Amino acid sequence: MAASTPDVVVVTTTHDAEDKARALAAAAVRERLAACAQIHPVRSVYWWDGEVREGPEWRVDLKTRADLVTRLGAFLAEHHDYETPEIVAVPVVAGSADYLAWVAAETTGHP
Repeated sequence: MAASTPDVVVVTTTHDAEDKARALAAAAVRERLAACAQIHPVRSVYWWDGEVREGPEWRVDLKTRADLVTRLGAFLAEHHDYETPEIVAVPVVAGSADYLAWVAAETTGHP
């Protein structure tokens, strides 16, 4: 297990429909901006338009290199239909050396 790896991050976004979440995840992986993505059903509670709202969403976690965060974020924003989409990057602080090398290798199409 690699002790510290600031070179890999998990970028998270959400969508209101599973098919949209899947399409966005596939497009990011196809563009080699992420090595892979997981899609999970979640329930979100948030402040919007002056009130607390709650509803189902689909969370998308994309694994990528830290140096691709800006490009991936721009891609997600461009292809998202939310007015203000969640785009959050969290560094991976430890992980399997082989897995982290795989993430780097699968996103090498974008230096």
